[in-house]
This record gives sequence, C-alpha cells and structure tokens, in this order.
Amino acid sequence: MKYKCLIIDDEPLARELLETYLEKLPDFELISSFSSAIEASSILSTTKIDLLFLDIEMPVLKGTDFFKNLVNKPQVIFTTAYRDYAVDGFELNALDYLLKPIFFERFFLAIQKFLDQEKKYVSNNSPENSNANKSDSVFVNKAKKQIKILFDHVLYVESLKDYIKIHLKDNTLVIKESISNFEKRIDRRFIRIHRSYIVNQEKITAYTKNDVEIGEIEIPIGNSYKDNISNFSNGL
Repeated sequence: MKYKCLIIDDEPLARELLETYLEKLPDFELISSFSSAIEASSILSTTKIDLLFLDIEMPVLKGTDFFKNLVNKPQVIFTTAYRDYAVDGFELNALDYLLKPIFFERFFLAIQKFLDQEKKYVSNNSPENSNANKSDSVFVNKAKKQIKILFDHVLYVESLKDYIKIHLKDNTLVIKESISNFEKRIDRRFIRIHRSYIVNQEKITAYTKNDVEIGEIEIPIGNSYKDNISNFSNGL
C-alpha cells in the first residue's frame, strides 16, 4: 500500500523540494502538485488523499481558509515561512507544522508522525484490539495503592522533577512518575505543550501562540513545542 500525497504551494522551489523528499520514501506516492488551493479543489473532491502538504500564506486563498472548508479532510502538514501561524495549525488539528526552509530531517520527523497516526488508526480499528483500545482511564501508583484516574477528569499534568501533579476537576494528585513516562500511558486527547506540562485538549477554553487557558489557569507553550502543538488529533 502506498500513501497518496498532494502538495499545494505557490512557490515552485518549495514544491520541488517536497517532491524530491517524497521520492526518497517508497511507501508514499505523489498524486499531484499545485501552485494554488483553487487548482487542487477538483482532485481533492474526487481522489482520496492520505496526506496533504499545504502552504499557509498563498495569494487569493490562504491554505488555512481552504482547509477549513474541505468536506473530506486528509491528514495535513502545514508549510510556511512564518512561525506565527503555528496557532492556526493548532486550531485545525494539523498533523505537523513545517517552517521553511524545510530540511529533510525535519520533514522525515513529520512523516514519522503521520505513520504513527496510521498505526494507531489500524490498531484501534482491528477486531482483536477493539476492546483494549477503548480505555478511558489509567492507573497510577500512590502510597502502594493503584488508583484509577479517568481521562475525562484530568485538566492538565504538571512535572515536578521526579514527580508529576495531576490536576483533576475537583482535586490534585501527586505521584512519583516522570511526565515523559506518563505521556506514553495516556490517550490522544492529551497534548504536550511544554517540557513541564501536558494538557487535556478537550478542556482548553482559550489559547494564544504563547499559552493555553483552561478556565482561569494559564499554561505556557514551550518554545521547542511551538512546531509540535498542532500535532494532536480530534479522532477520539
């Protein structure tokens, strides 16, 4: 199976670079490459595209405005020369956000994110794993006791060196576990936005390019996470 890709970018050199990168990946097939979103509308309505590389700042119609109105949205990786558009990608549930000039190492990391999402999708929809992947909770060790934490009750998680503080709807819970290890045990509704913070994206009430808000609580977005903040999915 080959994943079908589409490139939309008004810069010829940017399109050529992405085309060259995709040629290095045997599991990916470039269906077409367009200089404007309007030109690509027809093929997106008639062909199933798995992965879309979409420039944000384009004449006539911005990539973000175009993507908002797509009926059947493929996985999207936004490309742009402007870092400030990361929040737009966050809002549209983009898989990733590539800042130009795009180097192959960063491009390949975005591809790995796509492949990870595909593996999760296949796993979640396989008959033998359908029940196992419906978990809505996690057990944590507190005072030699395993305590069940419902994901829906978690607002955000804060790192305290070797400990984490789990902020729940009605209380907090401090346990001895690294935030990186805890991140591996929770589901796709959570997003790492800082070295010290994971948030439940369903609880976010407002955000800017520098922080997210959960009610009256402001949580900073780390500089090294600005490109990755859009890497969350609404496919829960």
